Amino acid sequence: MSATPMRPRRRLLFAAVVALVAACGSRTGLLVPVDFDAGADAKGDGSIIHRIDAAMPEEDALDEEEDALPPLDVRPPPPDVAVPSDCVDAGSTLIYVISVSNNLYSFDPATNAFTQLGTIACPSIDPTATPFSMAVDRKGIAYVVFSPTGELFRVSTANAACVPTGFASGQQQFPPTFGMGFSQDDDGGETLYVASDAVGSQPSQLATIDVANGYTLGIVNSFNPPINLAELTGTGAGGLFAFWAPGGNASAGSAIVQIDKATAQVTNSSPLPTVTQGDGWAFGFWGGAFYTFTAPNGSTVVTRFDPTTGSVVQVAQTDDEIVGAGVSTCAPQQ
Repeated sequence: MSATPMRPRRRLLFAAVVALVAACGSRTGLLVPVDFDAGADAKGDGSIIHRIDAAMPEEDALDEEEDALPPLDVRPPPPDVAVPSDCVDAGSTLIYVISVSNNLYSFDPATNAFTQLGTIACPSIDPTATPFSMAVDRKGIAYVVFSPTGELFRVSTANAACVPTGFASGQQQFPPTFGMGFSQDDDGGETLYVASDAVGSQPSQLATIDVANGYTLGIVNSFNPPINLAELTGTGAGGLFAFWAPGGNASAGSAIVQIDKATAQVTNSSPLPTVTQGDGWAFGFWGGAFYTFTAPNGSTVVTRFDPTTGSVVQVAQTDDEIVGAGVSTCAPQQ
């Protein structure tokens, strides 16, 4: 297995020079036992801590190339786009998160409360391997990639049961660990997108994993302009977004950028200069806002960013270190 850059967000350390979510269904649908036989081959005060002018990104938060980009576009799907038939009671959908210590939680944006659903016990080939990133599909199945092995597991959001997939790590020389998130397709389906880190001379790339047909990986393109150490989330409107730290400094501010799924072009950007990623980060889109999970001081802080108003509000915290998040593409879009 090829080497991958060390990242602070999964209990790993940066090298001296840095090489530089989504599931659909109802609360009921996501919290019923999942049949793994098919396809298994294989505490916050609510205070506003920063406000950003949505039309005027702060120049010191992004590189010059990003400063020229417009802010995020999170408009809901047009009226003629039908909600997929498997989005049952989508208004009850929650954000699901995984910690570096294997704990699976739901996070309810309506109450800003965590609920532990269980502790996963995935059969990794390396007993010291830990969760690295997570995405959740419409049936309530979480896909969790482990570090450093690159193994991809399927996890039930109902009972935390875990089984291997048929995913082969290292396809097309893609790094073994990656950020990930589902985004809705134009035809009403959904696709799992993954984002690699830059490794040596190989730039960070956007790819897809076909979870329905052999877990094959297909590379879309290199990100342009480059982004690195990114997490992904998608929406029911077909959007794809990345959460990253410009300049590769997880101890400084961060940003959310919008990605063209066909080309990996970065089209829009909103800086979050007061949101520090720290040792672990993840995010998801729910109800018209982004929720970031960051660990600037070890424990995780939850922040809500409203791209329409520019408000950045700390809404919750937990002592556990969250490293992955998944949210349904059927979740509320506004």
